Amino acid sequence: MNERIPIALQLYSVRDDCAKDLSLTLQAVAQMGYEGVEFAGYYDRSAEELRGMCDDLDLKIIGTHTGLNTLLGDKLTETVQFNKTLGNPYLIVPGLGGEYTGSNEAWKNTADIFNDIAEKIKDQGMFTGYHNHTGEFKPIDGEIPWDTFASNTNEDVVLQIDTGHVLRAGADNVSFIEKYPGRYKLVHIKEFSATNDKAVIGEGDIPWEDIFNACETVGGTEWYIVEQESYAFPPLECAEKCIENLRKMGKI
Repeated sequence: MNERIPIALQLYSVRDDCAKDLSLTLQAVAQMGYEGVEFAGYYDRSAEELRGMCDDLDLKIIGTHTGLNTLLGDKLTETVQFNKTLGNPYLIVPGLGGEYTGSNEAWKNTADIFNDIAEKIKDQGMFTGYHNHTGEFKPIDGEIPWDTFASNTNEDVVLQIDTGHVLRAGADNVSFIEKYPGRYKLVHIKEFSATNDKAVIGEGDIPWEDIFNACETVGGTEWYIVEQESYAFPPLECAEKCIENLRKMGKI
């Protein structure tokens, strides 16, 4: 039997709550049963403060979304040090401008940049990676950008697939997970529904059983990360509904 994959929350899901009271929000997240968090912004806290808050709640910091600019030139050393203090090895870029994504050639150059960053931080036990939106699954001159990026990056570069964005783009999550085995260490589990744009996990069109099976057999997945960006209820309530439904699915 496969070892159970733990579940984290991308804090962007509850960003307004974090901005109002980060400590209280982290407490609520931990009480729901989340085992880790992925940061997207630091709310004017030092790495030591963030680490202390999460350690006190037994929450692991399992990733950060950080702009590519923080991984280039002199900034890289600073970013690596900040994340080492957090205890987080995964530096994930959550999106890129058109100069990096506008053509197949641009995507190949972007892959080279990520390979270079990965090589520079490898000996420190750190990894970089990229998080998709919908555009990565829409062809450019007959090529799927996710394929161009994945096939031109080495195996140390994490492919952080976002299940909701993939299905929204009309693509099949499972086939892309199977195509690049071992590359999906962190997977954003986000719902998509053609009829309800505020659906939470388990209440939309995503074939969760198939995706979980792919992640757990070939994906190399270490963490599932819940992300909710549209809200039928207050954000913290949405986060709780997501983890409740994952519990019903037997994932906790």
